Amino acid sequence: MKTLCYAKINIFLKITGLRGSYHELASRFILYKKLYDVVEFIPQKTGSFTIVGEPIENNIIHKAYLKLKEHTKDEKLDTFFKNYAVKLEKNIPMGAGLGGGSSDAAGFLKLCNTVLNLGLNNKELAHIGQQIGADVPFFIYGYDAANVRGIGESIERFEDEVPPLELETPKVHCDTAAVYRYFRQNYLGFDKALADKMLQSTSKRILEEFAPLEANDLYKSAAQLCGELKKYQKSHYLSGSGSSIFRRADESGSNE
Repeated sequence: MKTLCYAKINIFLKITGLRGSYHELASRFILYKKLYDVVEFIPQKTGSFTIVGEPIENNIIHKAYLKLKEHTKDEKLDTFFKNYAVKLEKNIPMGAGLGGGSSDAAGFLKLCNTVLNLGLNNKELAHIGQQIGADVPFFIYGYDAANVRGIGESIERFEDEVPPLELETPKVHCDTAAVYRYFRQNYLGFDKALADKMLQSTSKRILEEFAPLEANDLYKSAAQLCGELKKYQKSHYLSGSGSSIFRRADESGSNE
């Protein structure tokens, strides 16, 4: 009983407004299937919910379990996880803008739904996921490409044309909250017309027509906080709040 939890890449990310302490966005999410974590349920007399080799405190999979219990009130969950442990094979780097934790939570919810016959549809699973993290609903639906808006709750499948991509994760950790905070303090501004135009364009066209700093409103903030990213600003695009960067695999040239 296992599932693959793919990484995501933000082809573009535009901030379109504020909702209290949250930032509303418009973004193209694509699944990056070359990189994935694995969530597995393995037979093990645990007595209580257990993630092999991982602490429970503040663990996003444990949060998903608690929210799923709260929503379903199904005793099958407690019974099952007294006899099975969760095993997580982690390959997606943390703090890299690739949605690894959110993908793990979504994979866990979907695997529980299948294995335990909970009968939840994607809309219900996405509602649960939204309470855990803004990116979780995208991974619940599992679209190869989607336009994501608001604070992650609006997800619309997009028939995309995505060129082959080359992904790299510099060895720096970008704190998502800190990057958004820096943006709000230093670069706050909204271009909804540009965001709407990008939402209608294919990923291939976006990467042809827009420079990296135009495509991601958080790039400048991330580079200020994670100086290693500054040398990539002209040659590579940024995924999410960083630190992962990417470009078309058929491009070549210096990072300078």
